[in-house]
Amino acid sequence: MGALELLLGGLCVLLVTRFLVSGQIGSGGLQAWETVFIAICVQAIPFVVLGTVVSAAVAALVPPSFLERLLPKRPSLAVPIAGAAGALLPGCECASIPVASRLMAGGVAPAASLAFLLSAPAINPVVLTATAVAFPGQPQMVWARLIASLLASVAMGWLWAGLGRPEWLRPQLREHEHHEGGRLRSFLAALEHDFLQSAGFLVVGALMAATLNVLVPRSLLAGVGSVPVLNLLVLGLLAVVLAICSEADAFVAASLTAVSPVARLAFLVVGPMVDVKLISLQAGTFGRAFAWRFSAATFVVALACAGLVGGWLL
Repeated sequence: MGALELLLGGLCVLLVTRFLVSGQIGSGGLQAWETVFIAICVQAIPFVVLGTVVSAAVAALVPPSFLERLLPKRPSLAVPIAGAAGALLPGCECASIPVASRLMAGGVAPAASLAFLLSAPAINPVVLTATAVAFPGQPQMVWARLIASLLASVAMGWLWAGLGRPEWLRPQLREHEHHEGGRLRSFLAALEHDFLQSAGFLVVGALMAATLNVLVPRSLLAGVGSVPVLNLLVLGLLAVVLAICSEADAFVAASLTAVSPVARLAFLVVGPMVDVKLISLQAGTFGRAFAWRFSAATFVVALACAGLVGGWLL
């Protein structure tokens, strides 16, 4: 599905959902639903724009050799450096996959490339700034997201270095389509693609969050939030299904006030690393044998890191 089709599909889902919700909750509930939906979109759109501009600039202007020169040859040392480098080369989840593929094609160890793939969408300055805005007066949530995401990225890199098999990984170089006219055309093409795709997923995520806030009883969410392991699992699975871009997911998480802060942290850590669109993109880029194994392992590791760091800081 193309980026424009995704955005149009998200708008169609919005219209259908509004019609269905209006029949269930009446005019007062519908007004509350619209308020939550609009608030999430209005808060998130500036960061989606900023994030896609930065991502497109990285795709058009920064060569893979920049990161290659930063990394040592030993995977055990390259993995944490590659994970930390995610803060230097921000990009959306979808953009990090072709970058990781290009790194592998250039000779970077797969373990380090995969650590970068997971960290770049999760710990870059745009995402952390958006998290600070979504959770005003709660700097511990920003620090918890940074530490848990970086820990999960490095852990998955080391896990691949120790247990990964070459036959599971079949990288294919997938980049933004080359356009005649140089870097400016490449930048504009990447910007259009990333913005339309991110906006489409934002619409779907915002309407799902608004629907959960209005239709699902607070007592049910509070009950889920009171079970330590269950709340992490439920919010992690919700992040996988909603597939919201990392520049906007903090605003959706902040709206889920009926669940615990640790569960919302799990939503923020899992989302940029494992969701339905990423599994599909990983399968197309690296092969299905890799995508299912890597996604399942990343989901478990991300939940564990969110639980550990959240229990410590939140």
